[in-house]
Amino acid sequence: MTNQCGISKGLYTKKDFEKFNNQLIEELRKKWIIIENTYCCPHLREHGCDCAKPNPKFAMDAKKEFNLDLGKSFMVGDHPHDVEFGKNAGCKTIYLMTGHGEKHFKELKIKPDFVAHSLLEAAKWILDISAGYNLPI
Repeated sequence: MTNQCGISKGLYTKKDFEKFNNQLIEELRKKWIIIENTYCCPHLREHGCDCAKPNPKFAMDAKKEFNLDLGKSFMVGDHPHDVEFGKNAGCKTIYLMTGHGEKHFKELKIKPDFVAHSLLEAAKWILDISAGYNLPI
């Protein structure tokens, strides 16, 4: 679930973004991480669309499409809107200090469940929390 206003700004095309996304999905698949679907908001914030974070529209769409329990789901992101999105959807939230996370950290209005300094640290926290969920592998 991502906001890609660069599409609306003409910095890259939706096709460019999809190509990058598909390459990333393929690389993750090689590591046994399967991405079932992606959701992208290409709009500028001033468009006032209902799909931009922190609105949880895409989480609700995924919940319906995949019969997800969002209370056992995680939102990982490096922007305050990611934390708000996750909380609005009922997910556990992880704020990443990578990317532009450190730059925006002081803008957080809502406390995340965990602050991670790397994706690996976030993944380890998710695995620790998920151990109690008895999820099928």
